[in-house]
Amino acid sequence: MSVKPDWLRVKAPQWERVGNVKEILRDLALNTVCEEASCPNIGECFHNGTATFLIMGPACTRACPYCDIDFEKKPQALDPTEPIRLAEAVRRMGLNHVVITSVNRDDLPDGGANQFRRCIEEVRAASPGTTIEVLIPDLCGNWQALEVILQAEPEVLNHNTETVPRLYRRVRPQGNYERSLELLRRSRQLAPGLYTKSGIMLGLGETDEEIQQVLQDLRAVECDILTLGQYMQPTPKHLPVVNWVTPEQFTAWQQLGESWGFLQIVASPLTRSSYHAEQVRALMERYPRVNSRNPQTV
Repeated sequence: MSVKPDWLRVKAPQWERVGNVKEILRDLALNTVCEEASCPNIGECFHNGTATFLIMGPACTRACPYCDIDFEKKPQALDPTEPIRLAEAVRRMGLNHVVITSVNRDDLPDGGANQFRRCIEEVRAASPGTTIEVLIPDLCGNWQALEVILQAEPEVLNHNTETVPRLYRRVRPQGNYERSLELLRRSRQLAPGLYTKSGIMLGLGETDEEIQQVLQDLRAVECDILTLGQYMQPTPKHLPVVNWVTPEQFTAWQQLGESWGFLQIVASPLTRSSYHAEQVRALMERYPRVNSRNPQTV
């Protein structure tokens, strides 16, 4: 399965715009998942002036065999200036919507929840009009840590399911499918005005029936938004691709999921967790919810 089909070809980016974004990131000493995880959309996203910020990294405490983020380095102590630098990058880039994610920090008692909280607060102060999406790890099931993040009131709480339960031991050995569902369920319960989001990779050997079950499980915990994308092997040492999923198949999954009540499904071979994440602003206008930041509607 090493030969990629034609539909996975990525257009060459305009490197002038990409360079501008990289210059800001280097100047402020920030990491992005775009670069650390070898995302195939880096050219498009950087060209469009957006990025998914990777905090508390780049070293991860888990070794998921599908992911290209480094797990061999020792995690460093948290930098108290990181939230301030991140907020400055958001301001300089003029982002309408920002995605903040992190490596797993199982070495920290709160899994990094307070660093997420501080990042949200600093972005709010520097760029009040920017909507904020956090893509968080499972926090080892520490629900008090989850509350810390939710108290800062991001507009979107994203946590990826990644794959079907049968493949967890091979794909996500330190994860737990039921724990991920519980995180999404509790998030909606604790913050009813929140939009919840998840994502799964296809092409690892899952069956159609298993994909359907994951979609049903996510709807059962009231997940609003779903991303579906093709798994691509970052390097030969990572899990191999079992099958290539066609664009037509992705469209079929999108249509099925939306018929089951998802507010939005972004599905294509190149879709990743934060691909076209800015579309959530239109979604919020279409499906407004009351929250404490705006007691009328979002």
